[in-house]
Amino acid sequence: MSASPDSRNERVPFMQQLFDSPFLLLIAGLVVMFIFFTGWGLVEIFSLPPATLP
Repeated sequence: MSASPDSRNERVPFMQQLFDSPFLLLIAGLVVMFIFFTGWGLVEIFSLPPATLP
């Protein structure tokens, strides 16, 4: 008599799987920070003016 859908046939969303697994969450956090800081560093390097040598 329940109106809710059958939970066995329902697919679990990706973000719920990510938040349910602490190791996947850790890996995702490390990957995001690695990409962010690497991108930030590359922007800083390419935005530096050329150095004048004495």
